[in-house]
Amino acid sequence: MPTVAFHTLGCKVNHYETEGIWQIFQQQGYERVEFDRESDVYVINTCTVTNTGDKKSRQVIRRAIRKNPEAVICVTGCYAQTSPGEIMEIPGVDVVVGTQNREKMIEYIEEHQETRLPINGVSNIMKNRVFEEMDVPVFSDRTRASLKIQEGCNNFCTFCIIPWSRGLLRSRKPENVLEQAQQLVDAGYKEIVLTGIHTAGYGEDMKDYNFADLLRDLEHKVNGLKRIRISSIEASQITDEVIQVLDESEKIVRHLHIPLQSGSDTVLERMRRKYSSDFYKQKVDRIKQALPGLAITSDVIVGFPGETDREFQETYDFIREIGYSELHVFPFSKRTGTPAARMDNQVDDEVKNERVHQLIELSNQQAKEYASLYEGEVLEVIPEEHDESDNNQTMLIGYTDNYLKVRFAGTTDMIGEIVRVKITQAGYPLNEAEFVRVMDGPARNQTVSV
Repeated sequence: MPTVAFHTLGCKVNHYETEGIWQIFQQQGYERVEFDRESDVYVINTCTVTNTGDKKSRQVIRRAIRKNPEAVICVTGCYAQTSPGEIMEIPGVDVVVGTQNREKMIEYIEEHQETRLPINGVSNIMKNRVFEEMDVPVFSDRTRASLKIQEGCNNFCTFCIIPWSRGLLRSRKPENVLEQAQQLVDAGYKEIVLTGIHTAGYGEDMKDYNFADLLRDLEHKVNGLKRIRISSIEASQITDEVIQVLDESEKIVRHLHIPLQSGSDTVLERMRRKYSSDFYKQKVDRIKQALPGLAITSDVIVGFPGETDREFQETYDFIREIGYSELHVFPFSKRTGTPAARMDNQVDDEVKNERVHQLIELSNQQAKEYASLYEGEVLEVIPEEHDESDNNQTMLIGYTDNYLKVRFAGTTDMIGEIVRVKITQAGYPLNEAEFVRVMDGPARNQTVSV
């Protein structure tokens, strides 16, 4: 039986797609082995969101070549899509496939095994208008189920390479989304995380169907689904209809990731983001009314070209005003090929790092404040893993519906189930809790005091 090993760099979408590619290999009779083992085929799913992503991808490719020089080295993903020539120049790379036509991977591998010639299977992503179907009925890590509902992005923010690696927005057919959601629930998953490159842009390329319609259908047509989590939603996609769906839903969890990037209007303009800070705040206020207790997480870039002390202060103050439950803070890094990399007034690294530290401190403070609201409360958790650090008893770790990371004593059969726990000690990044009971009712948390 031929063997295949995978290594995934980058985002949730890449991890989903690796699982999809594994399904294709499995159907062709391959056995999956760990990446650090010797294998007949190595598949490296690459990331190109930063120049560092490219560099890490090259390092992993070379590692696989050293592990087994006789193996077929197959490179896929975003870096493969944008720079196939660069990858083909690495001695030992045999097959390159970008972010489409993954179903041809095995065909290319077999062709290479016959001819011993390298194959570049990358085609122009900008011409593609069709969502590439890749079913993942079950995940190898078993605890969380992602469901990719769309591909690509039409925004062309000035710092971002992703439209060039993923192409323009295209949505998965609703019936295919629902069918796969049902497969995942039937396989035992209680929560589904909707994911994509521009997730809530779903349906923008369709006539009479949109993201709100999809949320409604998932809620009412998928039997046994308990929790729906949206991996990310742009402020511009929080329509009145989406807010109404969130308000009415029994299953959509009280956590939304709403990327901010900057709280300064002048920086947002240079980034070519499609909203102002005022617009963003209005949307957040509306959505907090629909989902009381909502946890909002976000991404922020500091040190964008030309960012003055005043503009940074505007961002700092805006973040303080919104009150996030957690922030992902990134120093701006020049991505070759993007307009922002060529802009004047690049910010000094020292200044960037100082600003990053200030925002991380603010994020930690806000995260602790948010968690402290739930001390003594009973919340629902899906345990995902053991905490290996405690040998005396089985400690489980999982996330509440409002995205608090919780640790409590339990039993291994609770993993993947919805259980109720009482938060005994709020904290960040971890909250301590005690088990109350196993749940099999509706998923939306009815917070109760005990």
